[in-house]
Amino acid sequence: MQENEPIKPEADRSQVEANKERDRPRIYVASLADYNAGRLFGSYIDAAQAADEIERDIRGMLARSPTPGAEEWAIHDYQGFGPLRLHETESLEYVAKVAKGIVEHGLAFAAWAAEVAGEPEALDNFDDAYHGAWDTVEAYVREFLDDLSELDAFERQLPEHLRPYARFDFKSFAHDLVLGGDILVIENPEGGVWIFDNQ
Repeated sequence: MQENEPIKPEADRSQVEANKERDRPRIYVASLADYNAGRLFGSYIDAAQAADEIERDIRGMLARSPTPGAEEWAIHDYQGFGPLRLHETESLEYVAKVAKGIVEHGLAFAAWAAEVAGEPEALDNFDDAYHGAWDTVEAYVREFLDDLSELDAFERQLPEHLRPYARFDFKSFAHDLVLGGDILVIENPEGGVWIFDNQ
């Protein structure tokens, strides 16, 4: 892959597949009856399954509790959710939806979920909003303008003798796209950025 070449959503599928099991989202669900009795009792549960299956696993954990009548639970830890923060009482439907999105799309989905946290229905817009993972916003802008053939048209309008002196300011244009709210840029903790449509 050349430097500044985008990692498009379809192109990073093999990377996502390789990391699926290692980074599979899971939640640690604790029995509150045990917690209140001064014991730590709970289990990690695969979050990338249907909400009713997560609930079944939670009921199974509570049934194994050393505290009779354990019924209440809370999410006390989680792994594989990237920048997204889960609450103790997060709905299992939301947890399952986000976890499945992460398994399918990688941590870019977690970043999107964190960004639209107040609007869970916006999770469904990920495919339309996601422009891919890039080294920099400038690299995205270069590819974006190249795809539109805008720069070729600009260059053709210049007199031949001025063309060698014309330079497009990709950095400023990228800055203006972000500042103007046209795109949403989220830092990838592993390097580069995720870019989303912000319209």
